[in-house]
Amino acid sequence: MIWLYTGFLVFVLIMLALDLFVVNRKPHAISVKAAVFWTGVCVVLALAFSLVVFQMYEHNSLGIGDAARERNSHQITSRAGLPDLAIGEPVPELPAPAADASTRDIEERARSWTRAQEALTAPDRKVAWQATLEFLSGWLIEYSLSLDNIFVIALIFTHFAIPKIYQHRVLFWGILGALIMRGIMIALGAVLIAQFQWILYVFGVFLIFTAFKLLRNDDNAPKPEQGMIYRLARKLFPFHDEIAGQKFFIRKDGRLWMTPLFLVLLIVEGTDVVFAVDSIPAIFAITQDPFLVFTSNVFAILGLRSLYFALAAMMDKFRFIKVSLAVVLAFIGVKMILLYWHIHLPTAASLGVIVVVLATGVLASLFIPARAAQEERPTTAA
Repeated sequence: MIWLYTGFLVFVLIMLALDLFVVNRKPHAISVKAAVFWTGVCVVLALAFSLVVFQMYEHNSLGIGDAARERNSHQITSRAGLPDLAIGEPVPELPAPAADASTRDIEERARSWTRAQEALTAPDRKVAWQATLEFLSGWLIEYSLSLDNIFVIALIFTHFAIPKIYQHRVLFWGILGALIMRGIMIALGAVLIAQFQWILYVFGVFLIFTAFKLLRNDDNAPKPEQGMIYRLARKLFPFHDEIAGQKFFIRKDGRLWMTPLFLVLLIVEGTDVVFAVDSIPAIFAITQDPFLVFTSNVFAILGLRSLYFALAAMMDKFRFIKVSLAVVLAFIGVKMILLYWHIHLPTAASLGVIVVVLATGVLASLFIPARAAQEERPTTAA
């Protein structure tokens, strides 16, 4: 499995190197037209990678398909309190139920035992389809949740008066840092879920709470000066309050001085960590496959920069996006909690719900404000 991660990371680093040293070698303001084009490129790359995912899982590349089978089986047996099953090992007899077990509990254990064996022996194509749908669902969730992140980043750039010509550099290094931080958080989440299945229910409650908080959140501009990152950075580094081109640090009076660009970079990194606390539990509701969680996160983050330049100036027109995101988070939270009662919503159905909710929010944002503007327009005398 390490070779899969290594190969994927090499691909990502090559893409980032082409971005920094070829496509955007010289600092320049990204036009909306160019941003829309590169957003489309990122979407096409993610869809193309979903085909790669299908091929890898169908052909069991480096054992990734067998690992998915054992993981799917473990999710069933762990919730039912049954022993784990492994590929290539004989299936033991169904353990005897507790003496005080009800008829319903006995029947549910038997059904879980059967489902666990079916998951362990699932056909290659079924495993491949499931992995592909999980990747696409995770990528769509991460990409859609990044919309709220874009709005906050735009306010931060405006607050510190960062020229558009240097915003790309800040976002580039911010994304590189986000990849590292999210990789650590995903690895930690995978370990916790593998050891403590009940943490999925905690994630579910947390996502529902986050959904209500998102609905109640106002649109006031952030106050970075009150944040811990701002105060800590100002204590650690002397601050040069003027932008010095695209430099993060300048040497002055024999000392290194932090420029506003580096301060904003730190704040953007901190903002991404806050949003990752919401989005990463959401994707674990779709899949507990670390490879799919990580790759879907990476493709969403890679597309974040171009999406920012395409939408930052128009975020006020998508007034119902936050409502859609809140509904998606609440739906995913309920989906996680339902696992406690052995109710599993198919990945295809979850993907359909997510697409419909997000599309409804976009369409409502496009049409309802237009009608409201017409109603509020003052009538002129004939």
